[in-house]
Amino acid sequence: MPDIIRLLPDAVANQIAAGEVIQRPGSVIKELLENAIDAGASDIQVFVKDAGRTLMKIVDNGCGMSTVDARMSFEKHATSKIQGASDLFQIQTKGFRGEAMPSIAAIAHVELKTRLAEEELGTHLVIEGSEVKLHESCQCQTGTSISVKNLFFNVPARRHFLKSDAVETRHIIDEFERVALAHPEVSFMLNHNNSELFTLSEGSLRHRIIQVLGKKYQERLVPVDEDIEIVNIQGFIGKPEFARKTRGEQFFFVNKRYIKSQYLNHALTSAFESLLPPGHHPLYFLYLDIKPEDIDINVHPAKTEIKFKDERAIYSVIHSSVKKSLGRFNITPSLDFEQEVSISIGPPRAGVGFKEPQIRVNPDYNPFQTTEQPKSLVGRFERDPLSTKGWQSLFEIAETHTARSAPEQVSSGIEQGQGPRALFQLHNRFIVSQIKSGMIVVNQNKAHIRVLYERYLTYLSRNCGCTQQLLFPQTIAFSESDFVLLNDRLEDIRSLGFDFEEFGPRTLKINGLPAESRTSDVQQIFDEFVDMVRNAADELVSQPQKQMALALARSLAIKPGTVLKKEEMSQLLDELFGCEVPNYCPTGNPTIATFTLDELNERFIR
Repeated sequence: MPDIIRLLPDAVANQIAAGEVIQRPGSVIKELLENAIDAGASDIQVFVKDAGRTLMKIVDNGCGMSTVDARMSFEKHATSKIQGASDLFQIQTKGFRGEAMPSIAAIAHVELKTRLAEEELGTHLVIEGSEVKLHESCQCQTGTSISVKNLFFNVPARRHFLKSDAVETRHIIDEFERVALAHPEVSFMLNHNNSELFTLSEGSLRHRIIQVLGKKYQERLVPVDEDIEIVNIQGFIGKPEFARKTRGEQFFFVNKRYIKSQYLNHALTSAFESLLPPGHHPLYFLYLDIKPEDIDINVHPAKTEIKFKDERAIYSVIHSSVKKSLGRFNITPSLDFEQEVSISIGPPRAGVGFKEPQIRVNPDYNPFQTTEQPKSLVGRFERDPLSTKGWQSLFEIAETHTARSAPEQVSSGIEQGQGPRALFQLHNRFIVSQIKSGMIVVNQNKAHIRVLYERYLTYLSRNCGCTQQLLFPQTIAFSESDFVLLNDRLEDIRSLGFDFEEFGPRTLKINGLPAESRTSDVQQIFDEFVDMVRNAADELVSQPQKQMALALARSLAIKPGTVLKKEEMSQLLDELFGCEVPNYCPTGNPTIATFTLDELNERFIR
């Protein structure tokens, strides 16, 4: 049998390695930005065309490279960051594997210009698919300029799996923001298709957060500061009232490197216990400074996961420091159990004496003498405003009892949307009603999502959304990532009932909201809507209208805990049973639970 094991050609090996490091244009931006940071750059400019498919160019004013180093940087596992295995536990830089540059050169056309400050001439390199096409001296500025063109030109399958330009641009912006937030001491610029998306000047951490995410975050941030032997924690957390339903604005940085950690995220979110509504997540920007020997960052090709020497200790410090910040800035509620509020008496004012209480007695009072007839219980309830609610509840119970004696009539009302019906709300979350075979329990939130979802699909197909005009138009400023995400679907957003116009960079002037909006808080409506759209960003490519309809339906639907009038409950059930698929929410969860009489009887039989 002939030998079958052989070495792969370098070009093929580099393409395979590139698949681990470079998944999309955003990965290229991340690697090149980190290289610029390691080069000591104080100003970095990024130019992108067609979401990175055509061109990605990074220009920095760092230290630059010599002719030999420029050529060696494209060799696999060539690095200046480490000498031996022991150096892996003393890493202070971003890139150290020596994989990024050869991986990028294996799947794209790369042009490099670089010059050392003390040299008169720089180096010009052109590499296509790992093959050096040009290597010469040139005139260029101090620092490095790298252009990456035609990404995945020789791996068409990888290029085919790229998402839409809007989605890929959002990933580029995400990577750009993470590096920019980690280094507020560096100025950045991002230009996409000759349009400047970001111009970030160097400054404080708070200043950088506001530059990246918008001025509205000025009032949302609470500082965190903890410095002990094992870790130094700096940064900001968001006030509980600004928590959102998605995890988009949550950033952990360890030694100025962005990481993902569910374990540390739990440490932080548990500190917000009882302060957030169910399903909401706080925003945070936490920067951890830890000794390099106490962490291992060499566990993932993208270096977004880290192992800690003492993970439990880091967990405890994060939890306690966040709780301390919440308490220090009066975010958490405080209770004084030592003081009885009902008898709390303040100190007397100067010059004001106490007046002795006087007792007055009516000597002619006869407790056994009555001058009027005793009031009936009904009369007392009717005249006592404090008992009105309880008395009305008795009538509702009686009405429900009467309706049970006519099940056919109530069932007819449910099934055909007509006739009287006995309805009541359970814990302000469910609507309960009687049917012929027993009773149904309707989840008011999921039922309303189904109703709005089908309505918005109709609006999108007919381009005829209903709008409620605002008395006073309002302007909303978005982060660049959110604005890019929405900008691709502006016509669909108008079809859903929003009336708006562009009002400056990343800003919309809102003139009207969808007619189904239950609040006029424009900021709240758009925050929830954008959260839902961002959460379904990847699905927008294949099913854009369905995902837009679902996003708005979920953001405007009746929330659990909302008190509904009987007329509102009746209308919701009528609209639900008029839907094409009334039994299920668009997410696949049931909207209705049915309990038969036999099932209820079994609960009372041993």
